Amino acid sequence: MNTHDLALFVRIADSGSITNAAQQLDITSAAASAALKRLEKELAVQLFIRSTRQLRITAEGEHFLLHCRQALDALEEGTASMNALQGKVFGELRISAPSDLSRNVLIDCMDEIMELHPNLSIHLNVSDSMADFYLDRVDLALRYGQPEDSSLIAFKVATFDRILCASPSYLSSFGMPSHPNDLKQHNCLIYQLKNRLFDLWSFSCNLEGKKESVKVKVNGNRSCNDGDVVRRWVVAGKGIAYKSRLDMAEDLHAGRVVRILPSFGSSPVELNLICPTRKQVTPAALLLRDTLRKKLSELLNN
Repeated sequence: MNTHDLALFVRIADSGSITNAAQQLDITSAAASAALKRLEKELAVQLFIRSTRQLRITAEGEHFLLHCRQALDALEEGTASMNALQGKVFGELRISAPSDLSRNVLIDCMDEIMELHPNLSIHLNVSDSMADFYLDRVDLALRYGQPEDSSLIAFKVATFDRILCASPSYLSSFGMPSHPNDLKQHNCLIYQLKNRLFDLWSFSCNLEGKKESVKVKVNGNRSCNDGDVVRRWVVAGKGIAYKSRLDMAEDLHAGRVVRILPSFGSSPVELNLICPTRKQVTPAALLLRDTLRKKLSELLNN
């Protein structure tokens, strides 16, 4: 059975039109009609009821469509597996990732991968909001924490904590806090998402063998829904930020910012590469995962 005919059948079922399916596959409508008739002859069933105005899938067609999708998916996965064994990486990756990570880490990883694999194309959607895999046509998403939907496939790429940090110039002008409660007297740079201000900062530490938890309601004259803007503000000396150590790693190493109150930290945070189904776990996706793991480990252990 011709796999091209099977793929055409799925396209016709999805689009509801032989003409539209033909255009998507860059063939003529006559060729598409001939392929559909050929498939129906092989199966000895009518897959669609045709009229001059509409095309409607039959009950037999609905039944075959389910098996046809599974067969094509299995063939695609098998081809990807063979390509992986041969070291071939190509195709297209549609990625959604947070602003900090995209600008400061991910674009370098993308350049490294695409230089080695020129037949791969990557489309990057930069947003701190959670992408919809289906509406936004996203194959992979980099997100902090475990996904709430247990059906999604998550690969951990890094674990880190959040830290308080400020520039040397800010601390020279306004002084060094000695306890999280002192933050109430400082200008704090606040992250926001969907109009929610993340201005309640939580810390924990062990002092003299006793675990202490502190929550501080902070305030300041700057807030933004873009994490990288908050990072730029803290580097520029505009205030104190509570950011992931991953986002601030290069600035800490270069001395552009310093860590404040290192004995007060946060619970560990995971960064995961999330795929909606096994179909998206391609050689390209696994290569991105491994490249990110290496890059992020170097950053966090520098």
